[in-house]
Amino acid sequence: MIPDEYLQTFVVECTELLEQMEEALLTVEQAADDPEIINAIFRAAHTIKGSAGMFGLDAIVVFTHAAESVLDRVRSGDIAMGAELAALFIEAHDHLRALIHHVAEGSDPAAETERHGRSLIAQLEAYLGRTTTDQPAPAGEIPIVHQSTVEREQSDVVGTDHWHISLRFGPEVFRNGMDPFSFVRCLSSLGDIVQLVTLIGAIPTAEYMDPETCYLGFEISFSSAADKLAIENVFNFVRSDCLIHILPPRSRAVEYLRLIQELPEQEMRLGEILVKCGTLTPEELDTILRFQSAHGEEPQRPIGEVLVEQQLVSPPVVEAALEKQKQIKDNKKNEASLIRVDAEKLDELINLVGELIIAGAGTNLIARRAKMADLIESTATLSRLVEEVRDSALALRMVQIGATFSRFQRVVRDVSKELGKDVDLVISGAETELDKTVVEKIGDPLTHLVRNSMDHGIEPAELRIARGKPAKGTLELNAYHDAGSIVIEVSDDGGGLNKEKILNKAIERGLVSEGANLSDKDIYNLIFEAGFSTADAVSNLSGRGVGMDVVRRNIQALRGSVDLDSVEGQGSTIRIRLPLTLAIIDGFMVGVGNAAYVIPLDMVVECVELGAWASDEGKGQYLNLRGEVLPYRRLRDHFDISGDTVQRENVVVVRYGERKAGLVVDKLLGEFQTVIKPLGKLFKSERSIGGFTILGTGEVALIVDVPGLMGQIEHEREATEMTSVAGSK
Repeated sequence: MIPDEYLQTFVVECTELLEQMEEALLTVEQAADDPEIINAIFRAAHTIKGSAGMFGLDAIVVFTHAAESVLDRVRSGDIAMGAELAALFIEAHDHLRALIHHVAEGSDPAAETERHGRSLIAQLEAYLGRTTTDQPAPAGEIPIVHQSTVEREQSDVVGTDHWHISLRFGPEVFRNGMDPFSFVRCLSSLGDIVQLVTLIGAIPTAEYMDPETCYLGFEISFSSAADKLAIENVFNFVRSDCLIHILPPRSRAVEYLRLIQELPEQEMRLGEILVKCGTLTPEELDTILRFQSAHGEEPQRPIGEVLVEQQLVSPPVVEAALEKQKQIKDNKKNEASLIRVDAEKLDELINLVGELIIAGAGTNLIARRAKMADLIESTATLSRLVEEVRDSALALRMVQIGATFSRFQRVVRDVSKELGKDVDLVISGAETELDKTVVEKIGDPLTHLVRNSMDHGIEPAELRIARGKPAKGTLELNAYHDAGSIVIEVSDDGGGLNKEKILNKAIERGLVSEGANLSDKDIYNLIFEAGFSTADAVSNLSGRGVGMDVVRRNIQALRGSVDLDSVEGQGSTIRIRLPLTLAIIDGFMVGVGNAAYVIPLDMVVECVELGAWASDEGKGQYLNLRGEVLPYRRLRDHFDISGDTVQRENVVVVRYGERKAGLVVDKLLGEFQTVIKPLGKLFKSERSIGGFTILGTGEVALIVDVPGLMGQIEHEREATEMTSVAGSK
């Protein structure tokens, strides 16, 4: 029999919960992706089920259990809360209201109501993919008491994957109209009772036993996906009359640590962190705070120590929460020392620094012409300060490439799933810095290269195993600085490129002539030609011959280059070389006739006199530089500059990547701070010029594009060699 006052409290509470549920259900269709609304519906159903279980109202428990199971799947994202499901839950709400009404009236549901309830349960369970109801134990059945193999743990983490619940009911429970076994039955609605030990050690001998006094205690091993708060809520009506310890399973302890790390970056007290991650309930926190205040120790002990001492939270979880606190405080300090700057304002600053450099060069030139020692010294100091301002301004635009690399974790995961391949992404050199403008523009080319490597490079698992490779493929992203440039490598351990297939396809498309003598690198680089593809079938990722030519064009637009190395059967490496910045560089100025040119200083190795090292054999021009043979090119001839030649020519030895060459000039004019300005569309096809700069005199100096110029030299050298070979035949 249920006392009337408790029954009335149950009905009032359920009516309020049903009103909240109805309000949430009416708005859920417009905000189905709002987790808070779904959680509100779930909490209402869960609380009604728990309260009904304590009173043995099995019809309500069974119905709400089915609804709660579907809502739990909606919360986890397995089921979408569409219009049809929302309408079904509104019907379920109305049925629950009818069942609560019968409880209030003290009557049994009509046969039609019961049939309607069974129909709704069937519809709900259809979303779960099962046809039988996973019902909790009926009210009349007490869980079987097993032989005692459950032992009280001495820490707050159980050594198994089951919850451990330790219950000690107070002596007044029976007098207050409560049935201890009803709480055990209610637990069954949340999961499975694996083992239950009834503790009878407190029962006195028969002559001293009071039949209205409760002497019972339970040690329960409980398997459930519910959280600690949900389990604790089962005992809401009897919490003040019992002692309860709920110890999480071993797997939950790991989850608590993960949840702590995922908490938002906002300042919280230790207790708040533990409540938010679920290892501590609000009631437990209130109890421990009262315990802490009641003891009145001075100085007051840290709450973490008290929680561990009372075996409410394990030391590793407390340590993780304290570390999270420290991390949040450190981040707040860092944020306080940082200031966000609009990117456009930063670009404007770089432009102004560039103009300052040009104006400073002009002032320095005037001082030298006037031969005023004091002014020359003053402009030298000014130039040094301007150089420091330049370096500081450029440093503001330098960002680590790691953020760009990290984006590819998701790309690799999604593409792996789409292709049915298992691929591991390895990132190195994430701390390498380069200009933010370069970072912004390199993202799309890198994405295409990564997807292409996974589609065409890495083989299916069966083929990899047949070739003696691990079933899981490896894709590597690496970045490093080299000779004033940044190098980005995309490597895979796949099947590599088939030279014969590429060459045959190129001949078929007319990209190369029959019988052409190409190096391996030239053959591999054919894949960057427009419309070139060796794919046998078109996929969603690649195979249409669109993309690799765009990749090269985008990289060249950044004054960079791309090349490819491959070993058939072992894998491929695509190497992108980019300038560190696109704005201001240190240059080395040279003169040819009446024109001035600037060579990026990072690429300059040394300067030598041409006559001492030159060697003209046939049509080829080479330097025999201390035993190293280097090709060289006269800038006068290359740019078709007229005027008298000088008697003493100089060679500027430059290096780009692994290649070296010599540039013959008339005069060496020294280092020069260079503000790079882009050329117009008229010069778009000129690969040996990368831009221009303005000198202190107001004249223009062209900036030599060393990679483009060296590419032309190498191409002409190979063409000459092929012609000589053909002539000898």
